[in-house]
Amino acid sequence: MVFYHFFTPSKIRLKAAESPLSLAKFRLVAYSTYMERLNPLDDFIFTKVFGEKGDEEQLLAFLNAVLQRTGRDGLVSVEILEDKTLTGDTIGKKLGVLDVRARTDKGDDVNIEVQLKDLHNMDRRSIFYWSKRYIKHLNAGENYNLLPNVIAINIVDFDYIKLDDYHTSFHLREDRSPAYVLTDAIEIHFLNMAKFRKLKNKDIKNNVLERWLLYLDDTTPPELIEEIIRMDTVIERTNERLEFLSQDDETMRYYELRQMERADWNSVVYERDQNAQRADQNAQRAEAAIQRADQNARERDQAIQRAEAAERRLAELEAKK
Repeated sequence: MVFYHFFTPSKIRLKAAESPLSLAKFRLVAYSTYMERLNPLDDFIFTKVFGEKGDEEQLLAFLNAVLQRTGRDGLVSVEILEDKTLTGDTIGKKLGVLDVRARTDKGDDVNIEVQLKDLHNMDRRSIFYWSKRYIKHLNAGENYNLLPNVIAINIVDFDYIKLDDYHTSFHLREDRSPAYVLTDAIEIHFLNMAKFRKLKNKDIKNNVLERWLLYLDDTTPPELIEEIIRMDTVIERTNERLEFLSQDDETMRYYELRQMERADWNSVVYERDQNAQRADQNAQRAEAAIQRADQNARERDQAIQRAEAAERRLAELEAKK
């Protein structure tokens, strides 16, 4: 079953107070009547589903689906690092980065970030967070060989990599001999949801990654999500986790807080972009005014030159008389 929500916990309590039903019964009525699924790609919800202790099964399956692109052997186990039992303090007053951090059974460090809005810095942002994970593992005086491979996985929802594939991956390669990889220490993936949605023939039967991305996409029709859940037992248990979160008052309270912070942040970014656009327009108008002034000055100089030439010609004619 796909579980949806409409009322936030505070709204449910308010409505329940007006209803003869108990809070629990009213919640069931509310959830079954107003069909809106929690968005698994909301970074807060994604972290709750994949980044806390107990989420290892679905994280392992998702990582194997992503990493098979580079020909890696399947992972056997995964350890979730820096378990984030998210609280109001974790959410904070500033919209920070919520990511999933893990270590594989092969000793590789993995960092997954969801970024749905284009801030025009994704390349350097990804490298920055990759580098933070890389240097975190080495103390002063230790051998560089102790540094692990670090895999960064970015889930984005905007047109970024100028290639057709919805899934791209990058390593450090020699420019003229791209088959030669300098080191396995760096591996960066991008999963582009905007491009994935445009893919016409999605293979949910044989392509496990496409099953995952369809499940995670909040625009996927409910009947298709139901079909995917029936096909994949791990996704089914992931959906059970999502159902649990949608019924948990504390989770929904922090989810609301995160949504409000995101709305505030988007307003700030929008205002900043608007100001930048207005500044660009003002600069363009100023440049156009300067160009017009320059043109007027050139025309004035040409008129003066013509007048002076006419005067000289007149003087020459007068001298010949």
